[in-house]
Amino acid sequence: MKTLYLDCGMGAAGDMLTAALTELLPDSDLFFNKLNKILSVLDVEVKKEKAVKCGITGTHAVVLVGGTEEGEEHHHEGHHHEGHGHGHEDHEHYHEGHGHSHEDHEDHHEEHTHSHGHIHRGMHEIEHLISHLDLPEKVREDVLRVYALIAEAESHAHGVPVSEIHFHEVGTMDAIADITAVCLLMKELAPDQVVISPVHVGSGQVKCAHGILPVPAPATAYILKEVPIYGGSISGELCTPTGAALLKYFGSRFGDMPVMKVQAVGYGMGKKDFPRANCVRAMLGESGGEEERMLELSCNVDDMTAEEMGFAMEQLLESGAREVYTIAAGMKKSRPGTVIHVICTEQDREKMLGLLFRHTTTLGVRETVMQRYVLERKIETLHTSLGEVRRKSSSGYGVSRVKYEYEDLARIARERGISLEEARRLAEEE
Repeated sequence: MKTLYLDCGMGAAGDMLTAALTELLPDSDLFFNKLNKILSVLDVEVKKEKAVKCGITGTHAVVLVGGTEEGEEHHHEGHHHEGHGHGHEDHEHYHEGHGHSHEDHEDHHEEHTHSHGHIHRGMHEIEHLISHLDLPEKVREDVLRVYALIAEAESHAHGVPVSEIHFHEVGTMDAIADITAVCLLMKELAPDQVVISPVHVGSGQVKCAHGILPVPAPATAYILKEVPIYGGSISGELCTPTGAALLKYFGSRFGDMPVMKVQAVGYGMGKKDFPRANCVRAMLGESGGEEERMLELSCNVDDMTAEEMGFAMEQLLESGAREVYTIAAGMKKSRPGTVIHVICTEQDREKMLGLLFRHTTTLGVRETVMQRYVLERKIETLHTSLGEVRRKSSSGYGVSRVKYEYEDLARIARERGISLEEARRLAEEE
């Protein structure tokens, strides 16, 4: 399947993702021309620049509003916030990217407008701007959903309703351009899955006009809930709210790079220099099938009845466990017992643990982390003289298989008084 892998070892920002993804296209100039035609109604232009980080050549995306790089006065060292690692979105960090209530907006309007040139826009204003862009309906929907993720995070961080949130930096034209560009690029590239590495968020604190905030900033931390993130020795905010929202929205899963045949590699550069290459790396290629990080939870019991064991397995499967099975085992004191194995996703860990402790007599559960590789699968319904028959197809890793749904074959066998094998043969002949 067509797989896009994003290496976020130096975090992510909208401009970096834009630049990295454009390098995967056969003709990036054609894309920038198309993008700029769309953004022209907002007097916005996106330019690409060659950039080199630690000897690696890549692309830096620059947004011009009215011919001027928006917020470029904020790129200089020593402006209110230090240690940020990215390009024109650096200025997104100062306020966590960030929303205030209407009251805050009124109180600080003069300070922000005259001192920093900041624009405050609510979701209504954002939706109005996006409605003027000549975008495919799916892309427009993606842009608004990414903004909805940010609005929800701002609402949670500031304790005010979404309707009262006013964006600062993520409401400026360059952020709108970045989000629109990435959504368009995802449509152009059309990957079947987007796998994203654990996200480096940076460390320390960030100084802003309203005080000192921890890294990751509250809105970014909220967006990245249930996403594997980490800090490190680099001081500063490496993942912006815009970058976090784009990763969360488009990511199929987060984890290690899958086994894949890479066909194109892109580097999206940040503006500042660090001992490590300040970039997002994007790889596009083919993987043989779906790979998924799974957990195996297991426990030993020797004092449960068969009915209790069956009920526990039923509850685990109904609650989302991928597999539940048991193995007979010899326990301490020579007692016959059972080992219960539960295969589940990382997201379902706590739920599965709760069910194991509630429905079994175990006092402890072991965990093993594993990779699960599966074939790409689809189910189609065939309309035949035998009635509707569902057929499951799977492919990948150089193999392909077809299997008819058991319940449909069993129905045919009962209706015609034949064996399952004969029912399968009839279905194949249709």
